[in-house]
Amino acid sequence: MSRPLNDDEVLSEMNKMIAFIKQEAHEKAREIKVKADEEFAIEKARIVRQETNAIDSAFEKKKKQAETSQKIAQSTLTNKSRLRLLQAREQHLQDLFSEARTGLLKLSEDQGRYAQVLESSILESGPEYHFTASEKGLLRFMEPSVTVKCRPKDKGLTEKAAEGAKQQYTEISGLKAEVSVEGSLTDDIAGGVKLVAGSDRITMDNTLDERLRLLEDRVSPLFSMLLTSACLIRVRSLNQMLPEIRYDLFGRNENRKFDT
Repeated sequence: MSRPLNDDEVLSEMNKMIAFIKQEAHEKAREIKVKADEEFAIEKARIVRQETNAIDSAFEKKKKQAETSQKIAQSTLTNKSRLRLLQAREQHLQDLFSEARTGLLKLSEDQGRYAQVLESSILESGPEYHFTASEKGLLRFMEPSVTVKCRPKDKGLTEKAAEGAKQQYTEISGLKAEVSVEGSLTDDIAGGVKLVAGSDRITMDNTLDERLRLLEDRVSPLFSMLLTSACLIRVRSLNQMLPEIRYDLFGRNENRKFDT
């Protein structure tokens, strides 16, 4: 039979048990600490990665917004410059026409040159003053009787010009025409004549003012077209940037198959 343990032996066994329990407790604590450190490191890395991605995403968004704003500003400045250039050209053209009107008023003061203009206007549009192919006088009408209307103060000079035009008309066409002169136009115009034939059914305006107006009508639409084209280019450039602007403002649309 085994004998019972004395006090010293009991104490020794208890110490062994306590040491074993402590050892197990320390190992368990180390395991818990290692696991906690690993989970902390994983969570920390996840948060850092998440925040880094958020910062990168915000940076890219702001970068794209800045690039889009820069493109819009550049496009706006380019088109404004183009419009200013075209407007300056149009203003220059208007100044040229204004100077031309002033020059036309002075033209009638030069009797020799003005007489040539009147004769050319009655017969046909000469090469020096030609504006359109439809502006021709006697050679255009081919009528036996033509009335020439002019300013009252130009009547004498116009009658001389009409005689010269009649002679040239006969030499060119082999026909004769009766030309009468009326000083019935207003003195407000710069000069020139109007031709009437066919019992007043056919009228041709060969006044200097009308010729200048016809020239303006031919040139002004060109500048209007250029201005319109510049506006359309600006609208098209902005329309091309709309998808990019939409993406920067609202992000990617998951419902779109093609993100454009």
